[in-house]
Amino acid sequence: MTPETPSTTPLRKPAWLKVPLPGGEGYTKLKELARGLKLHTVCEEARCPNIGECWKGEHATMTLMVLGDECTRRCRFCAVKTVLQAPPPDPDEPKNVAHAVATMNLAYVVITSVDRDDLPDGGSAHYAKCIREVRERSPRTVVETLIPDYQGRDLETLMSARPDVLAHNVEVVSRLQRKIRDPRCSFEKSLETLQGAKRLDGSVFTKSSIMLGLGESHEEIVESLHKLRGAGVEFLTLGQYLRPGPKYAPVREYVTPERFDAYQRLGLELGFLYVASGPLVRSSYKAGEFFAARLVRERRAQSAG
Repeated sequence: MTPETPSTTPLRKPAWLKVPLPGGEGYTKLKELARGLKLHTVCEEARCPNIGECWKGEHATMTLMVLGDECTRRCRFCAVKTVLQAPPPDPDEPKNVAHAVATMNLAYVVITSVDRDDLPDGGSAHYAKCIREVRERSPRTVVETLIPDYQGRDLETLMSARPDVLAHNVEVVSRLQRKIRDPRCSFEKSLETLQGAKRLDGSVFTKSSIMLGLGESHEEIVESLHKLRGAGVEFLTLGQYLRPGPKYAPVREYVTPERFDAYQRLGLELGFLYVASGPLVRSSYKAGEFFAARLVRERRAQSAG
């Protein structure tokens, strides 16, 4: 399918994208904990298809979303609510995030945030406080932060909290940026964010993600992987875009598992330390977090020694 293929009728979802409905004791426990602490999760807000898998068992993982659940950008792929002006940050949120991480005894946590262009610093100081509170309560927990681009401002504030993994998603190939992401976003600005994090802290692992099935070509995907690796990105995820509802960008193609496997092999050949590539892979991906945690702990041990 070429990038110019028009969307006429909705494509039928293939069998490999069908997942069981979430449920069970572990899922219910985590949901009640998040509700009780007034925390938001990307797992629910973005309607992640893997929530049933990630929220069960003793190795449950969760992606917490700070600075509220309303975003000031309007990307055509994202189910998170959008507004021009969101409520002020909850001053109790950093302690609540740390309490949740400690209560769940998480070995690895992903903390992300909505875009808060309405705040002078983009919310970076509040975000950094959340990280520091987690460090205080759970010093052994590996912390990944999935951040906005901050429009080139206050990245240093966030990085001063020293996350172990710094993730920022380019989301789609360059040609589709203006069609799919908010006009304030761009592939180039995202690369600058990832490179800027490395300049501020050379020990941080960087990570990014691309959605497929929005009309991109094979050549564009290959070019994107080269650019990300050239920017020093070490961890990469590629997954199938799933339309949250009728008002969002349509799915142009359901990419086969075999093609995802091929992109994984290519990414590893290019020198990424880890590549998670598959129809149900998302930026916060359980297997990838286990791999990243091992590398972070090895690096910590080397520094301590």
